[in-house]
Amino acid sequence: MMTGDADLSRIGELLADRARSRILLALSSGRELSASLLATEAGVSRSTASAHLRRLTEGGLITVRADGRNRHFRLAGPQVADILERLTQLSPAEPITSLRSSTRAGQLRLARTCYDHIAGRVGVGIMRSMLDRGLIVGGDGTFDRQHAEADHPAGSGQDIDYELTADGRRFLDRLRITLPGGRRRLVRYCVDWTETRHHLAGQLGRGIRDRFLDAGWLEPRDTHRALRLTGSGTTVLRTEFGLDLLSAPDSGREH
Repeated sequence: MMTGDADLSRIGELLADRARSRILLALSSGRELSASLLATEAGVSRSTASAHLRRLTEGGLITVRADGRNRHFRLAGPQVADILERLTQLSPAEPITSLRSSTRAGQLRLARTCYDHIAGRVGVGIMRSMLDRGLIVGGDGTFDRQHAEADHPAGSGQDIDYELTADGRRFLDRLRITLPGGRRRLVRYCVDWTETRHHLAGQLGRGIRDRFLDAGWLEPRDTHRALRLTGSGTTVLRTEFGLDLLSAPDSGREH
């Protein structure tokens, strides 16, 4: 059967509701979240959240897993997370009208998940440190809007090919960072939408994120994708990557 152009309006309808948008942004952490947590994040009742979740599932943007009487949701895949990152860059920011929203904005800028890797100042700083030390090579981690061909803020990088060096592999072994393997490229990058620089993605980005979470250097927050930088994480960033993020505002570190 012949088909016409893609019907973008169907996706637009799903994104047009603020509660559904907040649900999708919460799930862009790459984690699986319960219906009750997503209702809290969206600021709606559980019954209203259930209706929104049903529409998002039917629209193919999220998937659901039943566990007895409970249901858990996650994004349908990394391509959905990539689209959300791009739309975040194009969308106006919600006005900061409370201490809670101001705190969250600072937390997101410091460290957050970009589906399965680390973004924000922590993610950008890790990549910059590895470039400065020759652990990865290929570019300098900067985004040049005037000369970019396919790259754009909040999108997966395509213009530059980065490679992990032999020194880089030894560094990963020393920090017990395990690469997940599979068919994904070893080193990829995204253009970070808050820092407008590159942060690591691909197998390397995933491996670094997993190690930081497993070691307790970063901790996930309950319902949104901001990550909490712990005291031990601050030490690792300083001693292993030469990063001192506490001297900048909105550090968000917690012991």
